[in-house]
Amino acid sequence: MKKARILFISDEPSPSLWDYFDKSRIEGIDLIISCGDLPPQYLSFLATFIKGPVLYVYGNHDECYVDTPPDGCTCIDGKVYEFNGIRIAGLGGSMKYREGHFQYTEKQMFWRAVKLLRRLRGRKLDILVSHAPAYGINDGKDLPHRGFQCLRKLLEKCHPKYFVHGHMHLTYNYNLKRASAYQDVTVINAYEKYILEYIE
Repeated sequence: MKKARILFISDEPSPSLWDYFDKSRIEGIDLIISCGDLPPQYLSFLATFIKGPVLYVYGNHDECYVDTPPDGCTCIDGKVYEFNGIRIAGLGGSMKYREGHFQYTEKQMFWRAVKLLRRLRGRKLDILVSHAPAYGINDGKDLPHRGFQCLRKLLEKCHPKYFVHGHMHLTYNYNLKRASAYQDVTVINAYEKYILEYIE
């Protein structure tokens, strides 16, 4: 049986995990996954309190990670990572709207997705983690928050059980959904924090 209690974090540090930290709030957490745009110090801090790994992909505001990556954490951007039999793949970054790290045109992200598929080698994908949403699935209409069409195609090809992203702050629009579905994939917006009980 594949089983894990996963804490997803993204975009804004949660006060309950940072300013008013109480270790009991992460008791029982097996794995932490950041969907980007968080201070590296925040990830390093959380990594000291759990036995399992802290994984991350880059957000569009994570230029500081180039020189100051989070200590004790593992980057899964463009990689495949397996935890307790759960296969997790990551694709960070957002739609390119200015010069800078971790921003991509649709074509650039398409080729990143192709490389990720090759790394999967036909094996089943359980969780796809990204910073940006997929096109047309709770994304924004403006260029910086528009989702990638290739991520949508990746969901259609790989059929992961979960697709978890950040970038779309739930404070932007109160009509945004925390969780929704696309075909047979459960889509989760990890803004601030979200705990997933993964069982299969």
